[in-house]
Amino acid sequence: MKLQKRFNRKVGEKEYSKWVIILPQEKVEELGWKEGTELDLETKKGVAILKAK
Repeated sequence: MKLQKRFNRKVGEKEYSKWVIILPQEKVEELGWKEGTELDLETKKGVAILKAK
């Protein structure tokens, strides 16, 4: 798994980025997620919990 930062746009001198988490195919299949699945993110004490909505 990997966290990537991707350039999105530049407005004036300010740059905006998007963050992307790369998940292994087998984990996506195990969870039953498909492309376009909406996800919800919770954080607790430095731990990220990602769930399908």
